[in-house]
Amino acid sequence: MSHSASLILTHGKIHTLDRQNPQAEAVAIKDGKILATGTHDQVMRFAADGTQVVDLKGHTVIPGLNDSHLHLIRGGLNYNLELRWEGVPSLADALRMLKEQADRTPSPQWVRVVGGWSEFQFAERRMPTLEELNDAAPDTPVFVLHLYDRALLNRAALKAVGYTKATPDPAGGEIVRDGNGNPTGMLIAKPNAMILYSTLAKGPKLPLEMQANSTRQFMRELNRLGLTSAIDAGGRFSELPGRLRDH
Repeated sequence: MSHSASLILTHGKIHTLDRQNPQAEAVAIKDGKILATGTHDQVMRFAADGTQVVDLKGHTVIPGLNDSHLHLIRGGLNYNLELRWEGVPSLADALRMLKEQADRTPSPQWVRVVGGWSEFQFAERRMPTLEELNDAAPDTPVFVLHLYDRALLNRAALKAVGYTKATPDPAGGEIVRDGNGNPTGMLIAKPNAMILYSTLAKGPKLPLEMQANSTRQFMRELNRLGLTSAIDAGGRFSELPGRLRDH
C-alpha cells in the first residue's frame, strides 16, 4: 500500500482537535505525518510489513505542545549543571539532595538550584537559611535562586564570585551585609534581576561537548512533558555558541 503507515497507535484516546471528531481510538502515521484517525479496525488498514504498532492500553495522546516563551538556549546550555527541587516535599529532602550533589560535584563547578520550586511546596513552609546551605556544602559553591527576587550563596560561592566588604552594590541590586559590612550571601533583585543572573554567569561553564549533551538532555525532558516546539525568548546569557550549532 502506497499509504502504509510507519507507526500506528491504537487502543488509546487520541485527541484530534477536530471539533467534528474530537477523539479517536487509533492513529496512523507515516514519516511524521498523520495518515488517518479512527477506530482500531479503520486505522489497521494502513498496516503493512514493517509498520510499528503500539498498543496504548487506554493511554491518551495529544498533539505536541508549543511553549511560546521559553529560554531554550540558556536552559539547554545549563541543564546538566542544575539541581532541580520541583516536587520535593520537604526542605529537609531538598537539603539532603543538595549535600549529595555537593559531595559529587567536581571542583570548580557549582551546585545550582535555579528555579522551579517554592518554599510553599515544603512541609516546613520556608526557604533554606544561609547556615543550612553552608552546613550542607561547606566547600562547594552553592547558588540557590528564589523566583526573580533573590538568591542565596554559601560562603564558598561568595569566595568564588569575589564579593567582599569592599564590593559595591551593582546598579539594580543589593548585596545584603551583616553588621560589619560583610556580604551574608543574600542577593536582592532591587528593582531588577540582573544581579542574580550576572552572579550566576560568574560560574564555570561546561566544555563544548558537554554543552551539546546538556542541550540534548534538556530537549528530551521537554519532549517528555509534551513539548515538541518552543519560541526562545532570548535575553542576556542566551547566546548559542557558534560551534555548538554543528552539533
